[in-house]
Amino acid sequence: MPEHNDQELEVIRHSAAHVMAEAVLQMFPDAKIAIGPAIEDGFYYDFDLPRPLTLDDLKEIERRMREIIKGRHPFVCERVGREQALALFAGQPYKEELIRELPEDEPITIYHQDGFTDLCRGPHVASTAEINPDAIKLLSVAGAYWRGDEKRPMLQRIYGTAWHTKEELDAYLKRLEEIEARDHRRLGRQLDLFSIHEEAGAGLIYWHPNGGRIRTLVEDFWRQEHYANGYDILYTPHIGKSWLWETSGHLDFYSENMYAPMSIDNMDYYIKPMNCPFHILIYKTQTRSYRDLPLRWAELGTVYRYERSGVLHGLLRVRGFTQDDAHIICTPEQIETEILRTLRFSLHLWHAFGFEDIKAYLATRPKGKSVGEEARWQQATESLRKALEEERVPYEIDEGGGAFYGPKIDLKIRDAVGREWQMTTIQFDFNESERFDMTYVAEDGTPRRPYMVHRALLGSLERFFGLLIEHYGGAFPVWLHPLQAKVIPIADRHLAYAEQVELELRQAGLRAQTDRSSDRLNAKIRNAQLQKIPYMLVVGDREAESHQVAVRLRTEENLGAMAVEEFIARAKQVVADKRGL
Repeated sequence: MPEHNDQELEVIRHSAAHVMAEAVLQMFPDAKIAIGPAIEDGFYYDFDLPRPLTLDDLKEIERRMREIIKGRHPFVCERVGREQALALFAGQPYKEELIRELPEDEPITIYHQDGFTDLCRGPHVASTAEINPDAIKLLSVAGAYWRGDEKRPMLQRIYGTAWHTKEELDAYLKRLEEIEARDHRRLGRQLDLFSIHEEAGAGLIYWHPNGGRIRTLVEDFWRQEHYANGYDILYTPHIGKSWLWETSGHLDFYSENMYAPMSIDNMDYYIKPMNCPFHILIYKTQTRSYRDLPLRWAELGTVYRYERSGVLHGLLRVRGFTQDDAHIICTPEQIETEILRTLRFSLHLWHAFGFEDIKAYLATRPKGKSVGEEARWQQATESLRKALEEERVPYEIDEGGGAFYGPKIDLKIRDAVGREWQMTTIQFDFNESERFDMTYVAEDGTPRRPYMVHRALLGSLERFFGLLIEHYGGAFPVWLHPLQAKVIPIADRHLAYAEQVELELRQAGLRAQTDRSSDRLNAKIRNAQLQKIPYMLVVGDREAESHQVAVRLRTEENLGAMAVEEFIARAKQVVADKRGL
């Protein structure tokens, strides 16, 4: 095979999925097979099996895979007609369903290896010899509805990974361990940040005091920075009449993600899935002049969108969330300046939260149906491109990847373990301005259509919080931590002095708490470390006599004794600089 690259790995992983399916059929001859693609970092295959799989089953499947691979079996491609394909997969209902959906007059591609045959477009490796038996690993089993439909059978999905070398596999497994240690759901419980109560409603987040404190800090900083950057902040209702959603087009194009209406005074009201139409109604409360523009309006608006229960995932996929929406409404002459300003502001906020590795994707006009004049699309797209180049943001062109209503920039943020998260969107919207007939009075006195740019910077606060937890592994920077310092008395006789230190810290604007438990000193320190509290301030006889604290960091570094005033000055500077410690 050619030199190593992502495409080559994808082919290896796809072929490994077929080998896994063969191994499963060896163990369960009556198994029904579904689909088995390569995915990022690995592969999966869905099976309808007579019983739930165990970890021991995965080990046995993996052992059989290695035996199959060592047989150096060739992958053979064959094209057959529909009837022949149906005969080959007789008794395999999922394959039969897929075959019947294919065009009748087109040949169907299948692949054989050893004793296994699968419906597949390919490509595959030449033979199983090109799969390194020491560089494969089955990772887990999960439930998956056939074709993602909750009304269809629940299948068992086996996830696996494959690499060129054992060293690459070992590095990947180590990275998986790190990701698991940073899982926001586990840390959410450990640090008492949030919870989800399925019995009260799936996908709905309960913010605990610690999580609520961090959210308040994020929101306060968000507002402060928006005001400093020329935004005004709006508050809008949570529900709106059906007229609003008919006018915006949501009922025509987005209804499957909206909750059922509630009838009030014989009229249908919907919980809002988006904030945009409400901002437009505020715009239309008065005649706007070119002298009034640009308008920069932002809102932390809670919205509700239906997601299938199978895709809900902690804070990252929810049904109720707070979106940090903004709309910039401006004239054609102001577009370039406003887009540059919006991008610059977005980068500034991400840097403040400790994210430096950012890549952009510029999505252009899709082929086929779209709204808006060609000249407006060209100007909008060019303004996005110029802003990216001005700020030297690395970017790729997503040709034809824009929404039907306008081009956009998506910013993807890379976290501490190398994963990309799609977060910020800067999106032109030529649709809503037309639907709501937005106008302003131009310099010559004629009505003109303004440009409207939708911008979600952090995305949803819930998803952003999930990213924060996983990026920092729960060890938040001092300015964001709900509790910045734990004052730890060595013995009960030191409690009064510890409480005095706590009061001084609080009066200086730091978040501090005294450990009043009867635990031994080592246990108190250990508990503070488990809570990832930045500073542990140990106080005993010596510290009480000299008005000092013995400072330990959550990294286990010991800074020694220092005056309370010195510690306060140090901690406040770290907070002001938004540093980790």
